[in-house]
Amino acid sequence: MSEQAVAEQRSWDQPEGSTFEQWMEGRIARFATRKYDWDALKFQADFDPKYRRAQMRYVGTGATGVASDTNTVPSEHFTFSTMVIPAGHVGPSHIHHDVEEVFFVIRGKMKLVLEKDGERYETILTDRDLVSVPPGVYREEINIGDEDALMCVILGAKKPAIPNYPPEHPLSKIKRDL
Repeated sequence: MSEQAVAEQRSWDQPEGSTFEQWMEGRIARFATRKYDWDALKFQADFDPKYRRAQMRYVGTGATGVASDTNTVPSEHFTFSTMVIPAGHVGPSHIHHDVEEVFFVIRGKMKLVLEKDGERYETILTDRDLVSVPPGVYREEINIGDEDALMCVILGAKKPAIPNYPPEHPLSKIKRDL
């Protein structure tokens, strides 16, 4: 393989020397091999237990600050994970400047708060509801149900930038180890 071909290899290209079966098996993330990562956002839960939630990664690592996860399918343009948010817990207000973020509620009752330039919008998302939040809009998710909520999270980049919190939010002052 030429140097130029190596430099241009994308995550979806068949690795040299692999069979079609090996290539396709490497593009499957089975539920049986996933584990919930309660530590991906542990720095938030350490600050306040209401922020405790878990990520289960399938494609890439998302924007939680997890540097790498060899147990995920690589992608060129997005990440995909599921998130468990216990009853009464919160995904704190945060903003992505570089990507849109999609939340798809598999089960649960989530209050969604969106803010931009002093305007605020609130709604309730329940089973099989979806929202696509554009870059530059703050988003906060609050489990207002009585059970754990489960949702899919998709971010529109291979490696999204770590989000920011509103300047007045206490998490904006927390320094995290990445």
